[in-house]
Amino acid sequence: MSQQEPSSDQFSGRMGLIFATIGAAIGTGNIWRFPRMVGANGGGSFLVPWLIFLFLWSIPLIIAEFALGKRSRTGTVGTFRIFAGPKFAWMGLWTAWISTAIGFYYAVVTGWCLNYFQTAIRGGLSQGVDTTEVWNNFLQAPGQVIIYQMIAILITMAAIWRGAKAIEKANVMLMVSLFVLLFTALFLAFVMDFEDGTLDGFVYMFSIQPEYLMEPETWINGLSQSAWSCSAGMGMAITYSVYMRKDEDTTLNAATMCLANNSISIIAGLTVMMAVFAVSDDPLSAVGGGSSAITFLVLPEVFAKAPGGPAIQLLMVAVFFLALSFAALTSMISTVELCVRNFVDHGVDRSQAVGFTSVAIFLFGLPSAALWILVDESTGVAFPQFLEVQDHIWGYGLMFSGLFIAYSIWKYGWSRYKSWQEENEVEDFDMGDYVDNGVSAFRDDFINTGDNDWWIGRWWDAIMYIGFPAMFAVLMLSYFSDLLLNVHDPWNPTNPHGISIILLFWGVTAFIFISLNKYVLVNRMVPTKDSPWFWPLSRDFELEPRPLFRNVPEGADAPIDMLPGGSDPFVVQAGETLPDSFVDEYGETRSHSTATVEAELV
Repeated sequence: MSQQEPSSDQFSGRMGLIFATIGAAIGTGNIWRFPRMVGANGGGSFLVPWLIFLFLWSIPLIIAEFALGKRSRTGTVGTFRIFAGPKFAWMGLWTAWISTAIGFYYAVVTGWCLNYFQTAIRGGLSQGVDTTEVWNNFLQAPGQVIIYQMIAILITMAAIWRGAKAIEKANVMLMVSLFVLLFTALFLAFVMDFEDGTLDGFVYMFSIQPEYLMEPETWINGLSQSAWSCSAGMGMAITYSVYMRKDEDTTLNAATMCLANNSISIIAGLTVMMAVFAVSDDPLSAVGGGSSAITFLVLPEVFAKAPGGPAIQLLMVAVFFLALSFAALTSMISTVELCVRNFVDHGVDRSQAVGFTSVAIFLFGLPSAALWILVDESTGVAFPQFLEVQDHIWGYGLMFSGLFIAYSIWKYGWSRYKSWQEENEVEDFDMGDYVDNGVSAFRDDFINTGDNDWWIGRWWDAIMYIGFPAMFAVLMLSYFSDLLLNVHDPWNPTNPHGISIILLFWGVTAFIFISLNKYVLVNRMVPTKDSPWFWPLSRDFELEPRPLFRNVPEGADAPIDMLPGGSDPFVVQAGETLPDSFVDEYGETRSHSTATVEAELV
């Protein structure tokens, strides 16, 4: 049987972890969605709720993810199997699937960025070029789109093939380059905006207009941008915390990652706003023209008017799209690694897992690259209908991953409270006792462990137990209310922008994953007859525990015996020997197939 790495895999230190997590969080949304949100929501007025929700949503949830992964030392499936219990391993599969499903079309978007960079350096985005024609010609040529999609996936494969150290090196190189590129673009945009002596783009970016703060939409957009931008609840932090060193802090790392992510958003936002305000007669309309429009249609025209002549103009547009490509690639690395880690945890060789995942992302991404490429009759701009439908379906699905993380924390707190009641022979429920011995249990046991530089107080408990469910409810209600009010015929299942298609895909996916929980995630089906086909349907199989291998660095203290899934003898550290027998659901002791394989090898 193929096991995972024979010894633990880990980052070299804090900087490696920080660069990897920042790279995962920083993506195209920081560079093209954030400026659009700023322009549409009153400039600096939008920054107020966006920063508030950084501390109410993103940082608390990332702290939870780091704590979960650092203790479980497995990917998302194993983490939920250990923390929430074997019956809830499907929650980890949902989290992994959402990230991977987003990766199907995100690889296509990354390919767009790479193509626009090479187009820029060839002079294909210079002044006078019809950017709509450039966009339409590329998007309506599936062969070209697929080639760049493949290039993006191959770069990602190379970055993660050899594990944590390779991921660390790739992210350090890409992120340092991204910082340099963005600061270069910021300087050039500052020169553009200052040319008329007004700096109106800079002023708008930081000017607070009180009337926008009175609009619920501004606050909802601030919450959604904060939730997506830091990848909070996406499982990325769980995955990368598996490679944490034993004495690594969770709280400071989480705050550093989120603050760095928001800093990049500010830099990118300033760059776009100052450049657009410098050359556009109606800058707010240009910025609010939609993500694809502003990035691939408006900004090349803006940069083509930069002062300094053709050389500076070419530098501006090339630097911007190279930075955008690097941001997209670092997010792709985390997306693929999240999926790969789950395969490795369950005994699949890393190289096989990387190859399988990359091929799957390529094949399942082909429809987003080539299907339903339509043209908007009112603007004449091509758009990828299938890709937008996928984003419509899975974009909000990651909100449930955050809810599942919160559920694991709530469940652990309740179990600790019940144990406290038994130990102290207390029968009646008391809210004060529950707060002291249940609500604070996760924070006391897995966050304030002595390795953290910042001590986390009861405010975190309040956010996870009260604030987070409330914010989740507001996000989902606002999303579906918007669909009901602004989408024609929203309940029509054939409407790609409606409600029914979302509920259908979510419901079918959840049903499949819950069904797989017992037969695939926690156990494995072993055929009892020599029938190579359809034996799962004919019930000609027996169940045996599926081994789960934890990536625990040497000397790290990561006991899991107090957790719901921690007593499973088939949850072992990488390199340890598996039990040769198990007790089945009928109470009989049986030999495990891994023991049979080892005997045959001998």
